[in-house]
Amino acid sequence: MLAPDQRAADAEAVAAVDHAITSRRSVRAFLPDPVPEDAIREILRVASTAPSGTNMQPWKVYVTLGETKRRLSEAILSSGIRAEKADWDEYKYYPDSFFEPYLSRRRAVGYALYGLLGIGRREVDRMRAQHDRNFLFFDAPVGMIFTIDRRLNKGSWIDYGAFLQSIMIAARARGLHTCPQAAFAPYHRHIRPVLGICEEEVVVCGMALGYEDTSKPENKLRTEREPLDRWMTFHR
Repeated sequence: MLAPDQRAADAEAVAAVDHAITSRRSVRAFLPDPVPEDAIREILRVASTAPSGTNMQPWKVYVTLGETKRRLSEAILSSGIRAEKADWDEYKYYPDSFFEPYLSRRRAVGYALYGLLGIGRREVDRMRAQHDRNFLFFDAPVGMIFTIDRRLNKGSWIDYGAFLQSIMIAARARGLHTCPQAAFAPYHRHIRPVLGICEEEVVVCGMALGYEDTSKPENKLRTEREPLDRWMTFHR
């Protein structure tokens, strides 16, 4: 049996961890306030304790700040991406065609975000302009690009998800917010020369890190989660 004071301490720890997980969301507008480099290093150090098969630790992270982050954004935004369709030639993040219930969930979050921004369903140019803000890391002071060795298999990609989630939770514990961004992956050809990423590495995603700008309407977005009993089954 735990002593009462130990149970209380454990309850506080549970509440803190739960809050870090449940308060995590994709923030799409950040303040310009810098994040101390020591804090970035500590977040990544903590996240690196995430599990991976046979402790392979398949992640590699390129942290961009200041001028390098600006050059990375410029390399993508000046490349004519508005005239291109994203080419998922390294891996496919989404299915070739959406089906239920995933189609409805995808549409719901898109309509909710654009509704907050006053973007109509036929305003394609404004939708694209909002999407392009991904490549500015939504004005966050820190932009990270994640890669994985292309010779690794699916298990390492699963491990990568645990690592990314650990970064986002560790950031929340420090009062910071994030936005994981698969949008960067199709533009690996623009990213590679800026960051010196070799061809052996696949660009998995980007991630914005910083302090939330609570004045922006897009940050009022809250996505719903399916009730537990719709996707969980107990077998007794």
